[in-house]
Amino acid sequence: MSLVESDENTPLLRGDITSDGDADRSRWRSIRVMYFTMFLSSVGFTIVITSIWPYLKNIDESADASFLGWVVAAYSLGQMVASPLFGLWSNHRPRREPLVCSIFINVSANIYYAYVYLPPSNNRIHMLLARTFVGIGAGNVAVVRSYVAGATSLRERTSAMANMSACQALGFILGPALQAALSFIGETGFSVNAIRLRVNMYTAPALLAACFGIINILLVILVLREHCVDDNGQHVNAINYTQEERVDVAPEVAGDIDQVAVVTSNVLFFVILFIFAVFETISTPLSMDMFAWTRKEAVLYNGIILAAIGFESIVVFLVVKVVSARVGDRPLLLGGLILIFAGFFILLPWGTQFPKIQWADIHNNTKPAIRLAPTPSSNTSLEPTGCPSDQAWCLYTPVIYLAQYITSDILIGVGYPTCNVMSYTLYSKILGPKPQGVYMGWLTASGSAARTLGPVFVSHVYNLNGPRWAFSVICGIVLAAVVLLSAMYKRLLAFSVRHGRIEE
Repeated sequence: MSLVESDENTPLLRGDITSDGDADRSRWRSIRVMYFTMFLSSVGFTIVITSIWPYLKNIDESADASFLGWVVAAYSLGQMVASPLFGLWSNHRPRREPLVCSIFINVSANIYYAYVYLPPSNNRIHMLLARTFVGIGAGNVAVVRSYVAGATSLRERTSAMANMSACQALGFILGPALQAALSFIGETGFSVNAIRLRVNMYTAPALLAACFGIINILLVILVLREHCVDDNGQHVNAINYTQEERVDVAPEVAGDIDQVAVVTSNVLFFVILFIFAVFETISTPLSMDMFAWTRKEAVLYNGIILAAIGFESIVVFLVVKVVSARVGDRPLLLGGLILIFAGFFILLPWGTQFPKIQWADIHNNTKPAIRLAPTPSSNTSLEPTGCPSDQAWCLYTPVIYLAQYITSDILIGVGYPTCNVMSYTLYSKILGPKPQGVYMGWLTASGSAARTLGPVFVSHVYNLNGPRWAFSVICGIVLAAVVLLSAMYKRLLAFSVRHGRIEE
């Protein structure tokens, strides 16, 4: 049997069809279903991310930025708990089972999110629970990654992972773009009285995500088939491949997995997801505070910015497929971390101008550079804008300029996708041909833990101390990750390379 050709130059969503015929056609059809599942998982998260804060304030005026951190983190907390479980399930049973179950949970949770305004009290708690269940449904990312890792050869792996990340980035683009488009429905929207549903700029994205989920379930049931190949691309039977009520187990692969490299990869992935979770959580409150945007403007403009970053990410993924073949995975990972550091360093507040302050009774006139927002009259619906006066740091922290914000977006938009795809590509290669469901579950869990802690961290630090402290700490964390990667550089090798079966 001939080796499967490298997919390094294969266009997005297109796999090689070799002389093996039907088996490879079915294999790549199934991989493309996994690409689509990752795409929809990304859409399900980003389609509401820029509107969570104004939606939260709309249903509960008492909610503050600290609670926003918990709401954003709830998604990742649910994913962190569910990922190892779905990964374990996928190691021993056909992957269709955990995939359908998880997507169904996701669909139900998005419908729940659309109704969180309905209860007479504790609406913010219902939002917290809804986002938790959406995250539980997103635990299928571990199943997706383990399937793609097991269904590709070592030469195909980087390209396939880059394709999958590009699909994730497409979802990252489409989610905020759809949210921005649906923002024109407005906060009032329209009602469907028969089912007591209010369709507006906050609920419509979640309902659309639920519809996407139903399509995904149908694709998993009708198209997905189990395939597994070894590092050279030869087809083998996986432990979760079932045929006529029989389970075939692949022969045991000699050699141990480097657990130090596994732990290092999980730590690096945690840092990468942590810093990006901080960025995506703080973007809406930061822009409202620094640029005096209204809720609707913040949702629209940040949706456009995040969509642009997603488009930038797709270009990065396509470039990474080519560059990694020449320079390797580890140098790209290191370079991505350096770009992320530069992005957050640029975002630090400098200068002497201060942000516009929301209306408040302020008697200290020692800072003439501070501009106070006008007091809205009692008979107007004018929304107060600017940096809230109850955030004391607004009075002494210089403003972050829009040029800083955009430049930081561009740098992080290159560094983050590079680190993202390189980190779990390296991880899958370190694990080798052994079943990866549980290990991928732990990787996803570490990323979910980062997405849980990141929003909580930044919402508290930002609320109490402002952007200077928040972003300074992030810069320190990124530097620590660079040091760790440099120290463990020689251990982050593919399983087959480490055991001398394939030359690096």
